[in-house]
Amino acid sequence: MVLALVVVAVLLLAQFWTEVLWFDQLGYSQVLWTQWLTRGALFVAGLLVMGGAVFASLAIGYRTRPVYAPSNQEQASLDAYREAVEPLRRVVLVAGPAVLGLFAGIAASQQWSSIQLWMHSTEVGQTDPQWHMDLSFYMFQLPGMRFVISFLMAVTVLSGIAAVATHYLYGGFRVGGSAGTPRMTKAARVHLSVIATVLMVLIAANYFLDRYSILTREGDRFEGASYTDVHAVIPSKSILAVVALLVAVMFVVTAVRGSWRIPAIGVGVMVLCAVAIGGVYPAVVQRFQVNPNQQDAEAPYIQRNIDATLSAYGLEDVETTDYNASVTAEPGALREDAETTASIRLLDPQVVSDSFRQLEQIRGFYSFPDTLSVDRYDVADESRDTVIAVREVDLDGLDAQRRNWTNDTTVYTHGFGVVAAYGNTTTSSGAPEFWEGGIPSSGEMGEYEPRIYFGQSSPDYSIVGAPEGSEWELDYPDDESGGAINTSFPTSEVSAGPEIGTFWNKLLYSIKFGSEQILFSERVTAESQILYDRDPVDRVQKVAPYLTLDGRVYPAVVDGRVKWIVDGYTTSNQYPYAAAQSLEDATVDSLTETSTTIAALQPEKVNYIRNSVKATVDAYDGTVTLYAWDATDPVLQSWSKVFDTSLQPVSEISSELMSHIRYPEDLFKVQRTLLGTYHVTDPGQFFSGNDAWRTPNDPTAAGQNVAQPPYYLTLEMPTQDAATFSLMSTYVPAGGNARDVLTGYIAVDAEAGNAAGEPADGYGKIRLLELPRDSTVPGPNQMNNNFTSNPDVSNELNILARGDSEVIRGNLLTLPVGGGLLYVQPVYVQAATGTQFPLLQRVLVAFGDQIGFASTLDEALDQVFGGDDGTSAGDAGNEITPPDTGDTGGDTGDTGDGTATPAPTPAPTGDTGAGATDAQTRLTQAIDRATQAYQDGQAALADGDFAAYGEAQARLQEALEDAAAADAELGGSGG
Repeated sequence: MVLALVVVAVLLLAQFWTEVLWFDQLGYSQVLWTQWLTRGALFVAGLLVMGGAVFASLAIGYRTRPVYAPSNQEQASLDAYREAVEPLRRVVLVAGPAVLGLFAGIAASQQWSSIQLWMHSTEVGQTDPQWHMDLSFYMFQLPGMRFVISFLMAVTVLSGIAAVATHYLYGGFRVGGSAGTPRMTKAARVHLSVIATVLMVLIAANYFLDRYSILTREGDRFEGASYTDVHAVIPSKSILAVVALLVAVMFVVTAVRGSWRIPAIGVGVMVLCAVAIGGVYPAVVQRFQVNPNQQDAEAPYIQRNIDATLSAYGLEDVETTDYNASVTAEPGALREDAETTASIRLLDPQVVSDSFRQLEQIRGFYSFPDTLSVDRYDVADESRDTVIAVREVDLDGLDAQRRNWTNDTTVYTHGFGVVAAYGNTTTSSGAPEFWEGGIPSSGEMGEYEPRIYFGQSSPDYSIVGAPEGSEWELDYPDDESGGAINTSFPTSEVSAGPEIGTFWNKLLYSIKFGSEQILFSERVTAESQILYDRDPVDRVQKVAPYLTLDGRVYPAVVDGRVKWIVDGYTTSNQYPYAAAQSLEDATVDSLTETSTTIAALQPEKVNYIRNSVKATVDAYDGTVTLYAWDATDPVLQSWSKVFDTSLQPVSEISSELMSHIRYPEDLFKVQRTLLGTYHVTDPGQFFSGNDAWRTPNDPTAAGQNVAQPPYYLTLEMPTQDAATFSLMSTYVPAGGNARDVLTGYIAVDAEAGNAAGEPADGYGKIRLLELPRDSTVPGPNQMNNNFTSNPDVSNELNILARGDSEVIRGNLLTLPVGGGLLYVQPVYVQAATGTQFPLLQRVLVAFGDQIGFASTLDEALDQVFGGDDGTSAGDAGNEITPPDTGDTGGDTGDTGDGTATPAPTPAPTGDTGAGATDAQTRLTQAIDRATQAYQDGQAALADGDFAAYGEAQARLQEALEDAAAADAELGGSGG
């Protein structure tokens, strides 16, 4: 028995004490202990209240049983039950309440956040339009009150059931019996009357709170109290509360005087009132008073809903502008939009991941996410939109022969460096034009710590650190030595995870991760630290459990470190009159449906949201820093009282970090969803619902009926004086039979500036362009159809897709330039089989009905705007020509076309470094030959020379096969 208890204790400690070590190492112990103590206190309280009440009810029923129960047929039949129960009576008396108390304690502990917010409520400074109470009552106090009332009602009902069963079993009352014979003992009458009195008081309190909760309920047309609610339902709740209190008094009289007739009549009256006053009367008011004049009757309450919704979702200050978009492409039309035009992004971060992987992966045990990030960096003193990715370690890329505990846990512990490419241009071959890459990292980024120990694809756990003179972690492959450079995490100087050098910690972690090697391996030393829970989202969620986190995490090189930036939201579903919105429904789009690293928000409904926290996770040592981005948010202020040491002020944000903070996507998605309805602020027009919008489906997501994601672009809205880094989306009419024409264009200023501790004034400013109701500007799907059905475009796309080629159409961007709306879509081509990575070969452009299709954006714009668009695109002068197949630039990584390409690097220790270098060279040459053959084939087709086309296709196939062979060899040597 003792041994079993020890085993159970150790197993529990392996889960709980390791959590203490994790939080303590990060410096967030208060968060863990506050949660545990609050949950523990609520569990004990729930256990004691429920268990104690039911136990007391059972005990009172048994102890006040009549000494002699009248003998009759009913009591005789109960004798058998009493005899059966008696041997188990003591067990039932204790076990029954204990089990109920256990469940009640678990239920109560889950309400820890509601109770903490109630205890640390912060005044909002705004009042509701009905009761004129501060909104903190609804957001923080009312949920806690409702939980307490509901919990006590459950306790009372179960206690009453226990009392009735016990008194009946032991003769305290009878169901039948002869006239003149008492049917209930005085003790039973008093006991049951007291319980009934308490229940009636709680029901009255519940009715009373219903009057406030009705302000947050979901209605048929809008949320909040309607005309019928205000004039019928709320008064009926007040009446029912008074009736319930009167019935409670009747039960008190029964306890004293002994008659059940009065409270029985009272209960009947209360039920009748609930049906007549609470149900029939509101229905009559709705049908005969509201429905005939519903638009006018509901107008004041719809206005309340509109005002509350705009306030709750941060949409009060949306700048709305009528935009009569031109559909005629005039020469020189883009002259006033030169900065926007030059910044148009041609790299689709969802498409070019394979190109990053083929050109910058270096070894098979490195990986990039399937969707890359868009950011902006100062390169050569110029702000450039950039597609950036972190080169993370990926154990799935190792050969099966190399997969063992030692390699998985102590050798392949981290990734290395970031890779960045210009967003608005490519190399002459159509590949991304990298300005940072390679191993070791080189380019324009400057010096930074390249080791990535914490990322989205990091191993479940790694053990780092070694005695002085011992280095067994693979740092990066090295050309010069023909092997690899090893390293050892400096655990004596940097803390990245809990220490694991002691026998006790080894034992706990070996149990936690189910690995006895942790306990017995000689690589787990006194200098060792264990790294786990390494995903940035997981780390932030654990230290800030009150936050809802954005589905996209993005990297940035900040102050010499790679930092993961995570946006955190505070939410509520108790904002009076505000529209409720499912976070999952609002944030699902074609990107979340296909990406493995980007997710929609959780399926919860909220009616208030703020981007109150910006969090960073250091990719090197895992440090989590939380910044109170919106210090005025009352929800965050309340949580700051709960966890008073976890947040840093905005003033602590450095200039470099501020320059990479951007407006979060999921918040923008929620806001654009609400604005599809709430751009209408007139109650009458809102009621008619004839101007509702929706986000168009993504035309590039074939076969998927999902929304088009928003896109980060540098653009200048018509009401702005200069272009800013923005997040944009479009609207089309809602409804199954509606035309696919643009009705609106929305963009938010996503740039936080570069001032330390002070966000830019314009950050978060939402601008909405409303197009005329008779607009003929094509929507994204109509434009996609125009592209596909255009004979010239269709013919050339078919030519591009001939042979062993596959055409990929990238994100369809929309920009408000030239007095109208410009569509831009990059077109990529890749091999249909073998080694695949997309190269930008064409750009589709449209303005109104004019369509351009050329090898560069600059040429396509000129085609649309009569030969001169008035400015230059980012790829101006960049002709898609065969890449240089000669010298790759040696160790400098310079290909001669501006692309920062990594120098060939050897395999890690144990591999043939020279062989890996040769494979890398052959892969590069094969890719170049494939590109040349492809372009020769297209030229031959254009000239009608099918013999030359066939010869080019043969060379293309041969080059692709060589590339596939070299890639397979390189992947094998790289692990």
